[in-house]
Amino acid sequence: MSRSASVLDDQPRPGAPDGDAPSLGALSDVLGYHVAQAAVTTVELFERHIGERYGLRKVEFSILMLLQANHAITPKKLGQMLALTPPNLTLLLDRLQERGLLRRERSQVDRRSHNIVLTEAGVELAAETAAAAVPMERELQGRLSAAERALLIELLRKVAGR
Repeated sequence: MSRSASVLDDQPRPGAPDGDAPSLGALSDVLGYHVAQAAVTTVELFERHIGERYGLRKVEFSILMLLQANHAITPKKLGQMLALTPPNLTLLLDRLQERGLLRRERSQVDRRSHNIVLTEAGVELAAETAAAAVPMERELQGRLSAAERALLIELLRKVAGR
């Protein structure tokens, strides 16, 4: 057993009565378990602040934010940034286009390719949801110092291979 696992196993678990805390066992050192546990919290916050209110999935919000930041981007680059396959990206873009939030337009640089751009409604929704993300992020910031947050983002990028 690793030193960190034995230290963690000796500590009471949140929500369990003292002395009656279940052990995480091998999960103490499983990164995916801890990432998944953190995801539960972040997903709940996303749904409360953005998902339910604006009818967006996390990946759709990400698409809006990336288009807002980049103005126009090719589907290939967008898919790479989000680690999406072309068929899955096409379905998402179609859904957002049906909602009138984005459009595909021919590239002025390479007339054979297309760029994805936000419509006026998409620009407005991107701005609204970016503003709605501020209190969501504020709730999370209360759990970490600025340095811890920066380190966590850096480490998660490494885990994701980005």
